[in-house]
Amino acid sequence: MGSEFFELPAEEQQKSLTAFASELLKSYGINDAKVSCINFEFNATFAVESDSGIKYALRININSTRTIENMQAEVQWVRHLNRTSGINTPTPIATLKDQYIVSGLHADSGQTLNGVMYSWLEGEEIGDEPTMEQLHEVGRAIARLHQESTDFALSAGEVLPTFNDFFWGTEDFLFSEKSVLSDKDRGLIEQARDLIMKYTDELYQSSPVHIIHADFHGWNLMWHEGQLSIFDFDDCGFGVEAQDLAVALYYLDTPEQDAALLNGYKSVKPLPLYSELAMKALLLQRRLLLLNYLFETKNQEHKEMLPAYLEKSLERVSTFLTDVRG
Repeated sequence: MGSEFFELPAEEQQKSLTAFASELLKSYGINDAKVSCINFEFNATFAVESDSGIKYALRININSTRTIENMQAEVQWVRHLNRTSGINTPTPIATLKDQYIVSGLHADSGQTLNGVMYSWLEGEEIGDEPTMEQLHEVGRAIARLHQESTDFALSAGEVLPTFNDFFWGTEDFLFSEKSVLSDKDRGLIEQARDLIMKYTDELYQSSPVHIIHADFHGWNLMWHEGQLSIFDFDDCGFGVEAQDLAVALYYLDTPEQDAALLNGYKSVKPLPLYSELAMKALLLQRRLLLLNYLFETKNQEHKEMLPAYLEKSLERVSTFLTDVRG
């Protein structure tokens, strides 16, 4: 079937990948489990309940360009956070061969897919309507994560991208020959890109660079009995702290929400240094990275979002250019 697999209805893709997940579970010695797809967007995530009643979360990378070395680095960092930080994160689960990354040929797509399994987190995702208490705790968690990452070093052979380029290591679908933007729209976004990179370069020259989560939003944050947990470290890499904050702030709607998160951060450590325009640049960059993803995604539901998302993105680009130029 090959590439045609990704043109199938989502339900058929999920059914095929669920069967594939059950095969991967054999590497963990789990031969009889309840497996259900709980997230099917950028990657596919499955809830797993073994015959002994133990629950896990298995993530299979279906869109991600992350290599096995990237995933091994992710696991090493999360294990470090498990041991030292007091931050609530899931625990990576090793296979019977003491490996953390599982791979297999998914026959229907014709691709070799990689997976990683974590312990299950109880609770509810905070989603897009977090409380002020939750946002304060999110800010505290980001700050603690930054504290614990400052002196952390990866083992030899484990690699993560550095986010000092516009596309954060992902493929360019906005400006390359693959772009379907009009000349006018591309020219407008190119102006914004150049300014975003100016502010990014300045931040990298003046700020410490260490591993950041790079995907702090309400669907990667679990709330259970007043406790916050962080998961989905698939996008982690080396960056500056302002980039992590920008991602988190991008998904908030009001100045009061922004303040709650930033005050939580400041209760643990001082905010990183950045100008108002630098933060606006990073916020717009997040928007454009998501736009780039919509141009290349195989997810049919996400593809349908593109026209409206592009229109709104161009409005934000124009506003940003006006703000910078005064």
